[in-house]
Formats: sequence, C-alpha cells, structure tokens
Amino acid sequence: MTEAILLVGGKGTRLRPLTVNTPKPMVPAAGVPFLTHQLARARAAGVEHIVLATSYLAEVFEPYFGDGSALGLSLEYVTEEEPLGTGGAIRNVASRLHSGPDEPVLIFNGDILTGLDIQALVATHSSSGADVSLHLTRVEDPRAFGLVPTDDTGRVTAFLEKPQTPEEIVTDQINAGAYVFTRSVIDTIPTGRPVSVERETFPELLSSGAHLQGMVDSTYWLDLGTPQAFVRGSADLVLGRAPSPAVPGRCGDRLVLPSARVAPDAKLTGGTVVGADAVVGEGARVTGSTLLAGAVVEPGAVITDSLIGAGARIGARTVVSGAVIGDGARVGADNELREGVRVWCDTTLPAGAVRFSSDQ
Repeated sequence: MTEAILLVGGKGTRLRPLTVNTPKPMVPAAGVPFLTHQLARARAAGVEHIVLATSYLAEVFEPYFGDGSALGLSLEYVTEEEPLGTGGAIRNVASRLHSGPDEPVLIFNGDILTGLDIQALVATHSSSGADVSLHLTRVEDPRAFGLVPTDDTGRVTAFLEKPQTPEEIVTDQINAGAYVFTRSVIDTIPTGRPVSVERETFPELLSSGAHLQGMVDSTYWLDLGTPQAFVRGSADLVLGRAPSPAVPGRCGDRLVLPSARVAPDAKLTGGTVVGADAVVGEGARVTGSTLLAGAVVEPGAVITDSLIGAGARIGARTVVSGAVIGDGARVGADNELREGVRVWCDTTLPAGAVRFSSDQ
C-alpha cells in the first residue's frame, strides 16, 4: 500500500461558523489542522502518495502542505469545478494514481477521527480477494448512519440507509468512511456527474456480484461533522484517547502552543487547546475547549466544551458552555452562552446582553 485518496471537498455546513473562512479539514484540532492528523497516520501506516480531492476553499490546502515532503509524503491536489459527491470525487482524481489495476488504493474521508488499523484493513482486502473493503464500526444508535450487515466471513450482504424502525435495524455495524478499492474498480465509477459511493457505487457493485468485504474495527471513531463533535475530537487527541503522531506536544490535560500566554492562576483542563498567540487571563477556567489562534479569554471567564474562533474575544466573567464563537467575534463581559449557541464571525455582543438562568 503506497497511495491513497483523501476526500476533503465538503463544505462543512453543519460546522458553521467554523467553516465560513476555513474548510473543515483545515480547522485546527489539537493545535494543527485536522487534516495533519490524517496525513500523519496514513504515513505511519506506510502510505507514500496521497491525492487530495478538494472543492470548497480548495486554494488553502496546497499553500499549507505543499508537496507533502515535510510529512514524508508526496501530495497532489485535484479541484472539482462542481461538487461530485464521494464517488464522483474518487473517479475525478483517478488519473493521478500510480497503482496498477490489481493494486489496492486506500480512500478515506476528511472528517473522520479514527484509530483504525490501516494496515489491517489493507491486509483484509488482500487476503479476502475483495474488490472493495470497508472499515466498519459498531455504534449504539445506528439510525443516523448507513448499516452494513455482513455474513460469517465478513462479506458484505447489504447496504441499508438510515433505518428508523426496530425491524430495520438488523445490525449495529455502520460504514465508518474508510475503504480499500482495487484500482480497476475505481475506473468503473461514472465520470462527469455526482456519484455517491454509499448510495450508488457500493449497492450497484453488490448487486452485480462484486466482492465487498467488511472489517470491523471498533477502536476510537468519531464523525467530526458537528461543532460539539469537533471540540470533543480535539480534546480526545490532546488527552491521548484518539491516536495521532501529529499532536504537537505530550498528551495531557492541556496543550498550550509556544506563543500563547496563559495567566499563572488560570485553570486549563479536559484536553483544552490554547492556540498560537491566544491569551487566557487571570482566574479564567477553560475545560475541554479549543481556543484558536489569537483568541482572547479575559479574566474570570469560564469556557466549557466550546470552540473560540481565531481572533475572537470573550469578555471578563462571561460563561460559555457547549457553544461556538466564530472568528473575530466579540462577546462582552458578563454574558452567559449555553449549549448549542453559535455566534457568527465578527459579531459583537455587548456586555450583559445574553443571560441564561438555571430554570430556562
């Protein structure tokens, strides 16, 4: 296994306002763009050449990662003119692959944080003689996912999209978003139009008699599609619960980048990240949260399970819990922002403008 396709073209709509100025894979997690963790894990598994399928804000990827040599990789970039879906994106970059028709190509999504044993997935693909192999994971509530039942040998028997009734939930195995394709199978995907591998490519391959193999790997897995999940994923990387060779420091309760400034009596816990040039004032408490570059938390503020955007400012004694504050936003002193609140980029909230009491 020497090459892969990384799908990084999504708009990250569910993550807004985090993705207004930054594509989802480039939002920092544990101090570096999330994509860095994926690239580093792929390299550690022996991948050498990766083609990035880009679309939304495509222009930001190459200036940051360049040719990939800093990570020990060879990177190429292909930009979709119009969104092509997962299958269409895979087919769109196929000409950049170097693999022969019978060789494996790893494909993974740019918004999944996982401890997947990549080499084991490739080995499963080779030993089973599959056309496509899928990473499967088990979840307690599979209703929001596509179910992938398998037989006793691990061979996929069906693809069931987002079941709702108890009768439809025939397995707790879901498509975890990483695949190995035999190179020639990629060339069977239609060109020039949107194609979903989940809803079109995989079901059609199955109905045509192709061999699709599932490998259940229930190590750490998290879809970072929502702000709450993204914040949690970043904290888990810092805490060491999610594996990555790209975390810029030792795992622990906090990760403070070298240019950040934290008051001696401020308390940082729960996998909190303080980004470059960010400032945490006296007596502030920050738990399980991410402060992006240049963010300021004024004295006495309390931040919990939240993401504070680049250059944003949280006023003194303000409480922020389970919220997302967009880049450049200004939240005045003595506000209280609770679960689910999103403050858009460059918004200004005056002092004491928003309060939540315990009985609301």
